[in-house]
This record gives sequence, C-alpha cells and structure tokens, in this order.
Amino acid sequence: MTPPTPGHALPPPGERRRLRVARALTAAQVAEQVGVSCATLRAWESGRLVPHGSEGEAYARLLTTLILQETAEGGRTAGARRKEPAPAAGPEPLTPAQAFDALYAFCAPALARQAYLLTGRRELARESVERAFQLAWQHWPEVARDRDPGSWVRAATHDCALSPWHRLRPRHRSPEPPPADPADRALLHALLRLPPVYRRTLVLYDGVGLDLPETAAETEASTPAAANRLTHARQALAARLPDLAGPAELHRRLRELASAERLHTARQTVVRTRSERRNVFWTRAAIAFTATVVGATTLMLRTAPTHYEAPLAPAQAVEGVPAPGVLGPLGVAGPLSREARALRDSLRKSATGGPGRLVPELR
Repeated sequence: MTPPTPGHALPPPGERRRLRVARALTAAQVAEQVGVSCATLRAWESGRLVPHGSEGEAYARLLTTLILQETAEGGRTAGARRKEPAPAAGPEPLTPAQAFDALYAFCAPALARQAYLLTGRRELARESVERAFQLAWQHWPEVARDRDPGSWVRAATHDCALSPWHRLRPRHRSPEPPPADPADRALLHALLRLPPVYRRTLVLYDGVGLDLPETAAETEASTPAAANRLTHARQALAARLPDLAGPAELHRRLRELASAERLHTARQTVVRTRSERRNVFWTRAAIAFTATVVGATTLMLRTAPTHYEAPLAPAQAVEGVPAPGVLGPLGVAGPLSREARALRDSLRKSATGGPGRLVPELR
C-alpha cells in the first residue's frame, strides 16, 4: 500500500481502523494526537466523514507512520524467513519497564496539559502526572491488563490534580503567573471559576474528546448527570466568554491554551525509581508499625497479672467512736454524757493495781 500524504487519498475506512488496532492504539489516544474528538475519529474510521483541514493532514501523517512501521516490520520478518528455513519467531514481548516507558512517553505530555487546564498551576500539573504514573507502576499488573491503560492513568492524574488537600500546602497558596496572552488568561480564569466536577467534565468532553458515556464513567456519574454538568459548564463559560458558545470553537481554544504552556515532565526512569523508593518506604513503615504493635502486646502479656485478685472490701462505719465535732479544735473533750460519767466513776473506784493477788493457804 502506498503511504498516504495530505495530497493523496487516505486508506479505506476499514483499513484506517485496522492500522490503529494493529499498533494497540485506542481511539482516544489517536484523537488526542490528531486534535479531534473521539466521535470525529470514529466517523472517519467508519467513512461517515472525510478528514479535511489541518486535522486531516495530521491524521494522514499518522496513518503514513503506521503504514511505514508495518511495512518495515513486514520486511524484516520476510527477510528473516528467507534466511532461515524455520518459521521466524514472533517479536519478543516487552518487559514491564519497557511497556511502562512506552505508555509514559505517549500519554504524559497530553496529561500534563489536561492537568494544567484543571488546576491552572504548572508545577501541580507536573506533580499530578508523575504521581499518577507512580501509582500505575505500583499497580502495574492491574494497569497492564486494563483494556485502556491510558484511561487508567488519566483518571489517576485528574484525581491527583483536583485533590482538595493541595490547598493546605504552603507552596500552592500563592498564585502562579498567568498566561501571557489575554485571551488565554480570560479562558483559564473562567475555567477555574467552575466547580471542579464541572471543570473535569468539560475538559474530558470538549478538551480530550471523549463521548458522553465515557465521560460519565470516568467522572463516576450517570450519563444524564454528566450531560447536565456539561450543559451548565458550557453556559457558564458562554456567559463570561460569548465567543466560546460553539463546541468547535471551545475545543480549539482549549487546545491552544493547553499547548501554550511548556510543561516538561520527568523522565520515565526517574518516575519508576521514585515509585520504587516510595514502595520501600511504606513497606519499612508497615514493618516498623507491626513490630511496635507486637512489642507492646508482648510487654502487656508479660506484665499482666496471672491470677485473680479480689478487690478491697468497701469501707464500713465503726460504732462507738465519737462523732465528728465532739472534740474541739484543740482536741479537748466536751461535756460527758450521763453514761460516760458513770463509767468513769466506776473505773476510778476499781483498784489501780488490778485484782487482788491469790495466795495459797496451808491446810
């Protein structure tokens, strides 16, 4: 097949989709790279619409690249078959690190631009992308089996960017310098005045190009709720910026605003290394906490009593003791009662030396 160029006819609609699927690219990824919505890309692949304009030229260049890659791989495979009598072995599978690096290289730039639209902060956008990919590397078996790993990382990036805990960080309390273009400043200011969930729905639908069910699924809402949020977000933007009332113009301006900022993310190896260090730190912290709990439990078992000890009996009143207030403040007894005086007199009359001594008598 002759590679298409902007001046030549594109491959048939079915071939366009086959080329995308053969390179393991999702519709959202191709639409983001070309600069159109997923609905437009599906219309191109089904033949309902004909690519045109700058987006059509970008789509033609992408198809050219895919065809050249497929042709080169086919030529290498055919050459190997001519040299070896046995069937040529298939391509070696990518290691987890290689697959992660490929996903990062393809998705990180676009995700950084989306995070900037959500937050209006350059540093926070970079941090959100790196944190999302660190989570992806920690859960790589789950992410690798996902039908769309790019969507998994995009959802994690948006969650990190819109986390309410960022407002407690001192470095994020002061505003960052706004864009240089006055139109970009006005659009960013209008976006940031929207509620976070409305802002995310608008960016996903009009910025990324997801359809309404995909937008609803990624924002964890029903399709009617997502449509309602999108309608209110568009109305709020149109009230502040009347020239953005059309969806096509809004999509173009969002792309221009996101592309105006140079957001450089860290290298793949740096992200993977930080993720591994974070895993080591939390593993050691969990081990230390477990050891502390075990030590405290052991100490409690060693010092706890091994038999039952009855509690002390409750206090009882003692009879015959003068009531409080009988003795004066200096300890002097007050007047005696009649019984006390009789007892005193009888004690005084008794012998002071005790009873009489018994003497034996002789018989």
